[in-house]
Amino acid sequence: MKKLTILGSTGSIGTQTLDVVANDPDLYEVESLAAGGNIKLLIEQAQRFRPKSVCLATRELADEAASLLPAGTRVVYGEEGLVELAAGGDADTVVTAIMGSRGLNATLAAIEAGKNIGLANKETLVTAGHLVMSQAARKGVSILPIDSEHSAIFQCLNGESRAAIKRITLTASGGSFRDKTRDQLNGVTVEQALNHPNWSMGAKITIDSATMANKGLEVIEAHWLFGVTYDQIGVLIHPESIIHSYVEFVDNSVVAQLGMPDMRVPIQYALTFPERRPTPTEALDLAAIGKLHFREMDFDRYPCLRMAFESGRLGRSAPTVFNAANEIAVDRFLKGEIAFLDIERVIETVLEKHQVTDLPDVAAITAMDAWARGEAGAV
Repeated sequence: MKKLTILGSTGSIGTQTLDVVANDPDLYEVESLAAGGNIKLLIEQAQRFRPKSVCLATRELADEAASLLPAGTRVVYGEEGLVELAAGGDADTVVTAIMGSRGLNATLAAIEAGKNIGLANKETLVTAGHLVMSQAARKGVSILPIDSEHSAIFQCLNGESRAAIKRITLTASGGSFRDKTRDQLNGVTVEQALNHPNWSMGAKITIDSATMANKGLEVIEAHWLFGVTYDQIGVLIHPESIIHSYVEFVDNSVVAQLGMPDMRVPIQYALTFPERRPTPTEALDLAAIGKLHFREMDFDRYPCLRMAFESGRLGRSAPTVFNAANEIAVDRFLKGEIAFLDIERVIETVLEKHQVTDLPDVAAITAMDAWARGEAGAV
């Protein structure tokens, strides 16, 4: 039986992870659940899956939830509680599905405790890939990707030598505005931006999909996960989201992973690797789909992706700044403080102010992250 801790259990990935658990209940035991402020859903999850411990964002939320949880369920809160859940207990796998850079300390704590990581928090590798991957190697734990694109690459590389990789290509749906010109993006609303044509995701990642910042974060994550250079990473718009990504090898062979756009497939694969098990998802019927379409990436149309590549190539502190500025810019857009096209303006302004430096530890990363957030909130 696999014992799981799920960080971010009430979010999109967290709820779908619990769907996977419910579909195969004899295989999994839920050790701990961590959420932000969604008490109602966390209580429902705790009553169904009976974790030993839960975590909420604040002491007030934890106190409010305590009497409503199953008897004997331990309640912790805040960053300290999150780290405690990640590192403690009997879980062998920690699913990190917290949105944004706040998942870093918990992920590092889980690795240090020798737990395998089901990674759905791409910002962890974007901001601290050098620390995370070196610590995972030192502790001998696995980092198993949950993002559909990275899961696809991971599957395509099974049994292959990394030296045989010529190029990996991440596919992108194009997001909510894939059929709009830049001129047509003036004045688009939050509601329009949140209307993703293919995937059901949280608000922040849906906006990131529309700006292509999300694909930029995935490019940086792929660099760390698969040990490839940025010149070996491509991005292709694929509106149907059927080919989740593919690998071209030195002999010009191409291996792709296909499936319906349903996150439960890569989630389950990360949890059961190397075994495959049935899922409750829709089977792929290529004859019914009929045609698949592809478009070259336009970096002028999607400057956030261009800035992500540039930040990745610069390395050191640049990806941390890109990620932090993007998080604040998206939050400001969702709150109605700035327009959609201002997201990229905010990111570029902060990157231009930034002096690239080394980030040797979490303290340095945290300080740089805070600086970038402050700048992004002021421009």
